[in-house]
Amino acid sequence: QVQLVESGGGSVQSGDSLRLSCAASGRAFSALLLTMAWFRQAPGKERTFVAAITWGGDTTNYADSVKGRFTISRSIAKNTVYLQLNSLKPEDTAVYYCAARRGGLGSGAEDQYGFWGQGTQVTVSS
Repeated sequence: QVQLVESGGGSVQSGDSLRLSCAASGRAFSALLLTMAWFRQAPGKERTFVAAITWGGDTTNYADSVKGRFTISRSIAKNTVYLQLNSLKPEDTAVYYCAARRGGLGSGAEDQYGFWGQGTQVTVSS
């Protein structure tokens, strides 16, 4: 199993920045064959892909809506994935979820990810 715990959410103003963290642990995690990703779910909407990073290869992928504003990264030493959110907009308001899957980046589809965190709330006011 893989356990994922998110942190770093909060309430900010439009244009502000936040950094989300996702701490990973568990026996399956030690395989180092995981892709880590962030998804988000806005009120009344479906959960959507935000960004992903391969644990070993450091290859990344982003949703078009966040390219140039969000950056995903990881610390192998800390078993942690980060999502830097810059130039935040009210439409970025959502619960942000960390997820993991075995294998490469994939298509970003939610059903490709078998491990999920509980989520952290990000609220952006104008």
